[in-house]
Amino acid sequence: MEKVQGQPKKSGQRRWWLILSSIVLVLAIAGAILYKQWPAISYKVTGAQVPVNAAGTTLLQLPKGFQAEVFASGLTSPRMLTIGPDGTLFAAERGTGSILAFPASQHAGSPGEKVVVASGLNDPTSLSFNDGELYVGEASQVSRLTLDQHYHMTNKQVIVSNLPTGGNHVTRTVLVGPDKMLYVSIGSTCNVCIETNEQRATVWQYNLDGTGGHLYAKGLRNAVGLATNPWKQQVWATNNGRDLLGDNIPPETVYALQSGGDYGWPRCHAGELIDPDYGHAGDCTGIIKPVVKMQAHSAPLGLAFYTAKQFPNSYQGMFIAFHGSWNRSVPTGYKVVFVPLNAQGEVSGQVQDFATGWLDSKMAQHGRPVGLAVGPDGSLYVSDDGAGIIYRISYHG
Repeated sequence: MEKVQGQPKKSGQRRWWLILSSIVLVLAIAGAILYKQWPAISYKVTGAQVPVNAAGTTLLQLPKGFQAEVFASGLTSPRMLTIGPDGTLFAAERGTGSILAFPASQHAGSPGEKVVVASGLNDPTSLSFNDGELYVGEASQVSRLTLDQHYHMTNKQVIVSNLPTGGNHVTRTVLVGPDKMLYVSIGSTCNVCIETNEQRATVWQYNLDGTGGHLYAKGLRNAVGLATNPWKQQVWATNNGRDLLGDNIPPETVYALQSGGDYGWPRCHAGELIDPDYGHAGDCTGIIKPVVKMQAHSAPLGLAFYTAKQFPNSYQGMFIAFHGSWNRSVPTGYKVVFVPLNAQGEVSGQVQDFATGWLDSKMAQHGRPVGLAVGPDGSLYVSDDGAGIIYRISYHG
């Protein structure tokens, strides 16, 4: 009798289990489809939405004494920034395949006209100078440009070719390091997976002519920001952690890069979290730990170290641009943060908001900060690829 009565109960339990499993499967498939499609999602910001008031002063919120102004507008997806040998600001304009120069950035005041340094490039997103030559990270290659006195390209040489393309992370960041070696970051093809191409989820190192390329650091899902810590004379990198584990894990990170370093992805995150899909017990052993952990899904991109004198001394440290989340239940990021460093170039305090306002109290987005650069006068430049703007932040006491 117990057997006969119990049978319908088990059947009902199975039915509910099948229904629940189907729902979970549908949600998982939908999430995967959305994830694969997300690079195509655009964040259109109209002129009326740009956080600038009628007088031209931006409505970005900054600590007391700081002021932000629109340095350049009407741009098409400006990405990484760099400062040239004479103090000129350069920007990679991804949307037009161009490199731009702003000669008046050498001085305080209005930006003046922009100069198109080069055009027709293949998805340029990053820049780095060495001995007057400009290195450009493109979709599948690194190019070295020679410029004339008017900032126009006179020669282009592809020094690194056949970089892997496609997948979810398609930008290539370049940096000439303190050792006069060229560093190139190449993101993963996916959210989390086992890569078949050894160049994916890595930073590679090359001679300045593009020869001698070899794996320098691995296990970096998407190290978009590369910059030299001037105190330590060491390359540091921002890294974007994996998605679909919840709103608050794993943390976003900054790492100090070292030759042969393993940073864990996809097995281990932030040096301590074993991945539920690809990790196993002990997979975080020997993994290099981050120097900074930050809010998950903030999407840290540009990184700039501040050693100038314009800002108060308490702002000796690093600035990081948070591009902003795309799938968090409550959006996060969309700001520039500051991390204090001590006299030895080591992290000495908590991550703190510096420039906010790209995400308002109603969770509406008004742009997405990307690149950072410190000008010759100590002003901080911030590119915004959502609103097509470059901001200049200065301190006035």
